[in-house]
Amino acid sequence: MEFSVRPNPKVPYDIAHHDDDFLVVEKPARVVTQPGLKHEHDSLLNGLFCEYGKLLQNMGADRGWGLLHRLDKDTSGLVMVALRPQAYDNLRAQFVERKIRKTYWAIVDGLPKPAQAVIQKPIAEVVGRRKRAVIRHDGKPSITAYKVLQTAGGVALIEARPKTGRLHQIRIHMSEVGNPVLGETIYLGKSQPPNVVRLCLHAAELKFLHPITSQGLTVRAPWPKDLRKTLTRFGLDEPRMG
Repeated sequence: MEFSVRPNPKVPYDIAHHDDDFLVVEKPARVVTQPGLKHEHDSLLNGLFCEYGKLLQNMGADRGWGLLHRLDKDTSGLVMVALRPQAYDNLRAQFVERKIRKTYWAIVDGLPKPAQAVIQKPIAEVVGRRKRAVIRHDGKPSITAYKVLQTAGGVALIEARPKTGRLHQIRIHMSEVGNPVLGETIYLGKSQPPNVVRLCLHAAELKFLHPITSQGLTVRAPWPKDLRKTLTRFGLDEPRMG
């Protein structure tokens, strides 16, 4: 069978949840979610086509070969992928209706004040050499709730819950309030945060309803191994969901 996405067994990922209807995949940092310019063959989707190619091919291009949402290349964590059309349509509706609760962890520069807040700043996408987000009055409504979990060494470990799903939303919102995510290269403003191994942003939890049974599900991805030394460097403890 000829696939529309070329399978690549060298793409790394872990499975956090698997049943007949959908997957929740743990994507490492530095892996793009879907094929694109300069990443035609090394995306997460290329890797998934090795094991699930027949089911994903059957999803078709209109359903994104099963891919329900995306993470930035440098962000690690959970990505949901449907294996059957009925599951895709149901989960996609949950995303559109904001019924899926997404929780991220991030290490940001400085100490956010207040320690818990909701950022509501509209975001527009700008297409140039690469896509980027801008805060602009004519952008789409964008909402991010955050709370500080720990502070140490001039940085803070935060939990962020985006209510909307705009491009680079957490990154640009935290930068806009003066606390860019460590490892940020685009949305820095006047900040000069300390150098770290990579973007300190991790998609840690998804809460949603099973698309067929309507059972409530929670899928989690622990703090990534490649950022453990970063926690130690700043004197932070590894976060855990309550």
